Amino acid sequence: MEWRERLKEWDKAHLWHPFTQMKDWLASEPLIIERGEGIYLIDVYGRRLIDGVSSLWVNVHGHRHPRIDAALKEQIGKIAHSTLLGLSNPPAIELAKRLVEITPEGLNKVFYSDNGATAVEVALKMAFQYWQHKGEHERTRFICLENAYHGDTLGAVSVGGIGLFHDLYKPLLFPTYKVKAPYCYRCPERKRYPECQLACLEDLEETLKRHHEECAALIIEPIVQGAAGMIVQPPGFLSRVRELCTQYGVLMIADEVATGFGRTGRMFACEHERVSPDLMAVAKGITGGYLPLAATLTTDEIYEAFLGEYHEFKTFFHGHTYTGNPLACAAALANLEVFEQEDTLKKMAPKVEFLSRELERFWELEAVGDIRQKGFMVGIELVADREDKEPFPPEEKVGQRVILEARKRGVVIRPLGDVIVLMPPLSITEWELGQLLEVVYQSIEAVTQSR
Repeated sequence: MEWRERLKEWDKAHLWHPFTQMKDWLASEPLIIERGEGIYLIDVYGRRLIDGVSSLWVNVHGHRHPRIDAALKEQIGKIAHSTLLGLSNPPAIELAKRLVEITPEGLNKVFYSDNGATAVEVALKMAFQYWQHKGEHERTRFICLENAYHGDTLGAVSVGGIGLFHDLYKPLLFPTYKVKAPYCYRCPERKRYPECQLACLEDLEETLKRHHEECAALIIEPIVQGAAGMIVQPPGFLSRVRELCTQYGVLMIADEVATGFGRTGRMFACEHERVSPDLMAVAKGITGGYLPLAATLTTDEIYEAFLGEYHEFKTFFHGHTYTGNPLACAAALANLEVFEQEDTLKKMAPKVEFLSRELERFWELEAVGDIRQKGFMVGIELVADREDKEPFPPEEKVGQRVILEARKRGVVIRPLGDVIVLMPPLSITEWELGQLLEVVYQSIEAVTQSR
């Protein structure tokens, strides 16, 4: 048996894949990626496929970028890891300074962790402990939004709002106040923006009015709820959330794990409405798709509440083994250098416009119910009936079949239910974007017209 066949056998014998129905996986032909080059993934047979979701929203400048490769090689010649508990290291220090420089005003302190969920956990615990140190012990609850996704650890799940992912774990979770979130395509009030005057905010305002004295913080994915199906918030929603949090004295946590590092066309989504949160969680694109790293940024005011004498035990008792890992921080620094040197965000603007124009063609497909886009974050919602927005029956696995069809045609994408998600590397060219979109169009057409 050749090595590629052995890999398939070992995979099915031993690997449990995330967010994957393993019964289907065991019956399928596994795609095993061996290499990457630019926007392409290359499997063990040498077949090249466009990475249409940036390897789960993390790859920014393409695979094997020479500057990030070189930074890792240089750092590995020094040290791979040393703890940040009571020690420090140059890449962690330099990256903290750079993050403070590029994030919204007022975020002056950086706490590292390993991934988006842990960055959220850190923010939740910081917010909770802040109020305890301030003597407001009744502030133990959090406000979160319907359709929210903040990760898969228990704290992050507690503030999540996607029933399919989270309902099973309810007995393990802490209580929260969940408020309505905008979903303009399926507005429960059957209103249209802007005539609605952001009626979806009324629930939040009422919750704050009644419960602000017991709330530590509100957490929100700014501008785009990613895992919910790329649901884009209407203009003004985010800034009004910030105003309400300030008005009622509740901390605001911005979860920029998916939206950060250029995905929406700005370095961070909060910039679209000039919002400065009290805490911000970042991960995914922070290293350009090279190594696990996350950070939680916060204000001097929150940080200073943790300062005290040793015996007062005001320390933030939280940490991870690989916190501030020098290799990951070196990759992140190189990633930010590429943003600057290659003028990534400026070059992205015409590609975003091209993407918008080309997506208009998808309305020709009867199964397309909604098209949502912010920058390079795209969700194409497929429906059985466009007029009444009726979804496809889950047993038809329409979204899954579309991505498998795309794979045959040389593109790797992932669905969120029957929402087809596109989030290519920022380095993709217009020609490559055209190729990606053509395959996705053909794949949706092939699956939905054969129904």
